[in-house]
Amino acid sequence: MALTLLRGIQTRPFLLYPSGLFPRKYGMFYCTMKSTQTQTATHEKQQTLTKVSSQGHSKRLDKVSKDYEAIIGIETHVQLSTRTKAFCNCPYNYGSQPNTTICPICMGLPGALPVMNTKVIEFAVKLGLALNCKLSLNSKFDRKQYFYPDLPKGYQISQFDIPIAIGGFIDLDLPVEFGGGHRRFGITRVHMEEDAGKLLHTGNGSYSEVDLNRAGVPLLEIVSEPDMRTGIEAAEYAAELQRLVRFLGVSNGNMQEGSLRCDVNVSIRPIGQLEFGTKVEIKNLNSFSAINRAIDFEISRQALLHNEGNSDQIVQETRLWDEGSQKTFTMRKKEGLSDYRYFPEPDLPEVVLSKEYIDGIRESLPELPEVKRRRYEQMGLSMQDVLFLANDVNIADFFDATIAKGADVKLAVNWIMGDIAAYMKNEKLSIKEIKLTAEELAELIAAIRGGTISGKIGKEILFELMAKGGTVKGLIEEKDLVQIVNPVEIQKMVEKVLAENPKQLEQYRGGKTKLQGYFAGQVMKLSKGKANPGLLNKILLEKLNAK
Repeated sequence: MALTLLRGIQTRPFLLYPSGLFPRKYGMFYCTMKSTQTQTATHEKQQTLTKVSSQGHSKRLDKVSKDYEAIIGIETHVQLSTRTKAFCNCPYNYGSQPNTTICPICMGLPGALPVMNTKVIEFAVKLGLALNCKLSLNSKFDRKQYFYPDLPKGYQISQFDIPIAIGGFIDLDLPVEFGGGHRRFGITRVHMEEDAGKLLHTGNGSYSEVDLNRAGVPLLEIVSEPDMRTGIEAAEYAAELQRLVRFLGVSNGNMQEGSLRCDVNVSIRPIGQLEFGTKVEIKNLNSFSAINRAIDFEISRQALLHNEGNSDQIVQETRLWDEGSQKTFTMRKKEGLSDYRYFPEPDLPEVVLSKEYIDGIRESLPELPEVKRRRYEQMGLSMQDVLFLANDVNIADFFDATIAKGADVKLAVNWIMGDIAAYMKNEKLSIKEIKLTAEELAELIAAIRGGTISGKIGKEILFELMAKGGTVKGLIEEKDLVQIVNPVEIQKMVEKVLAENPKQLEQYRGGKTKLQGYFAGQVMKLSKGKANPGLLNKILLEKLNAK
């Protein structure tokens, strides 16, 4: 049996490889897997496909929502930001050369025993508390048996019947553009497990290479209750989980790196029916937008089968989402729990948590996204402002630090959401990477409100601070940017501009009052942007309307 399963695997050594990258004496591991048959998904993808019309798809969804109710749950795998793997001392760095951070434990060699990384337990307790779960004071690890080329042991160390956390919930706010509103979704369980390796598929699809760098990397799997009803709700649930793990510091949550992976379970049932329909799992979802679109397609596909009297064709299976065709395709029939033949992991002790340990972690939790949103709401900010600020922990911290220095709340929001956000987007920088500090933003806002500089000068200073750093006071003094507030000085500039533009002055007094903006602009140009706008307009109007 083993020979049959493994005969598609070839091993070959790395002949040329820097020994410093792999100092152990085990040698280098490298293998390829020959494809003996074309998978269904690949075959279907190669057929000519027509893209779904988004407008027609939207109309179909509207019709479906009147006749059927979608039932959606999500299984999310979060890769933890620990220094070493779950059961050995190997580091994991995304993008490393294949098979350079492995050891006998990662490779599943006979006699290699796992040793628990206690940081994984700490992160699991943190997330369990943040998700309002009940923690298991005594939990254990189990072996989940299945064969796959990137799973060297032939089983995965996971948790089955006694997970570390159960029965929680997560609160979130839907974006205004999607109708807004508050939602609460149940959390069934959170459990610890290890990741498998990775198959690197070749261009022609004839074989795949196995990279075991990721094997043994710690994961937390979060299983939701089937509480979601639309693709938007599911996508926002996943986005909120990403925010949560980033706020907690347990994971970077980068979907493009595989640090946050979502498998969606979708079924539909006629409106009014209590019994759930047959659920279908969807994989290969690498963005929140893809989650939304894949669910919407799958709902439409299942509804069409129901309407045609072919509901028996909806079977429990795993399907892949294809971005090119915007469709899901059969990958494999879904295994049942009995197929995995779970049994307790004999090489690891049970996990025992004390009340003191849990309380210590509870006290160390930061302000979480939901609490932060409610606090921002109490400041009088709009939901749009609230969602923007609380979306990124670093932006939220920057905003909090700015108002802590005495800056006006609404003005701070406007600067951060406006010019600062635009600059970060254009330069592809995060708020931590720009040179501007929260203290200097507060100083800039104070200088404008106090009349030391104009808003226009303030913008110029802001961009210099973001690009080069420095201080507001230093730049004002260095560039002589102090606002002109002397009425006599401004009056002289107004009179000079009017004298140099007699034709426009005559037109203004003849009824073309929009020319006031032209004159104001000329005075500002003459003052190099330093004239106080309020005082300038007052004196200008007096002179323009003088007989």
